[in-house]
Amino acid sequence: MNLTYLALGWIAYAALHSLLAALSVKAWATRRHPAFAPYYRLSFNALAILLVLPLVWATYAIPGEWLWRWTGLGAWLANGLALAALAGFLFSAGTYDMGEFLGLRPWREKRRDAAEHDGLRISTLHRFVRHPWYALSLLLIWTRNMNAPLLVSASAITLYFIFGSWLEERKLEAHFGRAYRDYKEKVPGLIPLPWKRLSPAEADALMEPSMKRSGHRQDEL
Repeated sequence: MNLTYLALGWIAYAALHSLLAALSVKAWATRRHPAFAPYYRLSFNALAILLVLPLVWATYAIPGEWLWRWTGLGAWLANGLALAALAGFLFSAGTYDMGEFLGLRPWREKRRDAAEHDGLRISTLHRFVRHPWYALSLLLIWTRNMNAPLLVSASAITLYFIFGSWLEERKLEAHFGRAYRDYKEKVPGLIPLPWKRLSPAEADALMEPSMKRSGHRQDEL
């Protein structure tokens, strides 16, 4: 029963998170509460963190026998991949406009709407996978020892990344049009494939029109 509640908790979290990230909801918030628009993204992130904490706590508080544990060479490999994922986060953090991503820039600029004001930015990792932070998160999650509650949470997060990235890309295609559709055709979503990637010159060509308008945002999910 505890595992059922945990799964339902993740479903509720994913539904609310996707709802608040929807363009229609942001437009509604701008119309109904324009004074709140500069704080929307900041509040969105704060709420996401506050609501995920009970789910993380429950994941580790619910008892469960180990389903598998990495040992020997497997442990070295799993931990090495996890460290590589952490290094990937550190490496890619500088390629994002963190002020925009965290919501600090809209707050400082006192924007009049909750919509995005950014261009398409294709970083080094984005040339190999469209959602590098999701991919790195999945690598980190699935290289850990696993019991039943951890498996429920890992599976829920994985499904949400798959479904949520699809929702996010609908917005990105609407926002960037042909440039993002071309990017989507050439670069895989969550799993890098050696034969599908962009060269630096190809990435620059796709970014140029939208970057004239300003910043960037990807992996908002």
